[in-house]
Amino acid sequence: MTASRRKFLSSISMLAASSALPIHAFDFGHSQKLKVALIGTGIRGITFWGKRLVDEYSDILEFVGLCDHNPSRLQFGKEYIGASCPTFVDFVTMVSTTKPDLVIVTTKDSTHHEFIIKGLEMGCDVLTEKPLTTDEIKCQAILDAEKKSEKNLIVGFNYRWSPYATKIKQLLKNETIGKLVSIDFHWYLNTYHGASYFRRWHGQMESSGSLWVHKATHHFDLLNWWIDSEPQEVFAYGDLEFYGKNGPFRGKNCRSCEHTTNCDFHWDILKDGMAKKLYVDHEHADGYIRDNCLFREEIDIYDKMSAQVKYANNTIVNYSLTTYSPFEGWRVAFNGTEGRIEAWLDIPYNKNIQLGQEELHAKEMEQSSQEVFDIEPIIVHKLWNDYETINVATEKSGHGGGDQRLQDHILKTPDKKDEFDRTAGLRDGAMSCLIGIAARKSIEKKQPIKISDLSSLRPKSKRS
Repeated sequence: MTASRRKFLSSISMLAASSALPIHAFDFGHSQKLKVALIGTGIRGITFWGKRLVDEYSDILEFVGLCDHNPSRLQFGKEYIGASCPTFVDFVTMVSTTKPDLVIVTTKDSTHHEFIIKGLEMGCDVLTEKPLTTDEIKCQAILDAEKKSEKNLIVGFNYRWSPYATKIKQLLKNETIGKLVSIDFHWYLNTYHGASYFRRWHGQMESSGSLWVHKATHHFDLLNWWIDSEPQEVFAYGDLEFYGKNGPFRGKNCRSCEHTTNCDFHWDILKDGMAKKLYVDHEHADGYIRDNCLFREEIDIYDKMSAQVKYANNTIVNYSLTTYSPFEGWRVAFNGTEGRIEAWLDIPYNKNIQLGQEELHAKEMEQSSQEVFDIEPIIVHKLWNDYETINVATEKSGHGGGDQRLQDHILKTPDKKDEFDRTAGLRDGAMSCLIGIAARKSIEKKQPIKISDLSSLRPKSKRS
């Protein structure tokens, strides 16, 4: 076994270590390179978990199979990734034929559980994109499958690895403001990025579980990690009052709509080179329309959301998600027994931001290897003292530098101890999506929802 392969095996074991379930050492067989199979050739699959792996880690891994129900998009995905492996439209056939060591799942959220469970049952270790799944029944099925299996499941969280989020973790870990008491966390999606979810399958509850699950799982994972505890109870409000049936007019899709001249949200997908090549050119095969109308009647997810989360260590969180903000960014404030920490990113009037809102989102999603740093502040208030400004070197591309750091730690420096415990396992994935699931159920039932009522997991006062 090569040295680089030993490092990879070690890193995967480290990732699995945060699961509360029995852990078995990852065993990828005896091949010289890790054999990887990918299911789901959408944008996240072919970029972050596809092309970037080929470009950066070909010395320790190789793709042995790619799978998607759309054969036309599948072929484009193979070419974009730069893989030389066979392609399949059936997952079981791919796994039984290629016998991969690791299966990477980047399909529609509501189908994650199918491929996670089948992959484990067929003797593969599995890495899934967030969110883990979309409801409590599927979550429990995944937990049961992993427990029965001799293989392991990991969830690819990246926000933890950004330098800015890590600095906040360091301050809290060092008890800079004493014992943590409460948090106010507000996330703003702009009318470009926020609207994009309502154009796609994400706009329907049965596919995404709502943005409580698909998007906010990122935010809830950050909270769980920052607080170093697990959620106990959730109470939430939410409604759909901007997109969907609330729109002033609607059309079949953006490119053929008769309201293009008077709709502020009009988006010409034919002028977006990547979107056209990845989606429009292949919609004949499965009927998936990437530029659906934001105001179509079948949209049933919430576009405004607010929740209160009580943690097992008695920390209280107030959280909100806005999907049609004039700008994209977030604010968080931590209240402690000895002071307060305030942090934010991309609030335009706090900083002279030159890029437009569409460009800002494109930059965040970009997988750039160039380290272009900016300086962002974190404010620390101590009781009876003046505030202190802590400047943090940050990056914009790849989710604030989190994407590259996540993969580099797993694949290049797995033996290096991570003092901030940024690696995320199955329990982390479950706890983050269960907050969103609980919030959705709380809105439906108009009552608080206990996390312990949703699965066999019992919230711990201290997660690490």
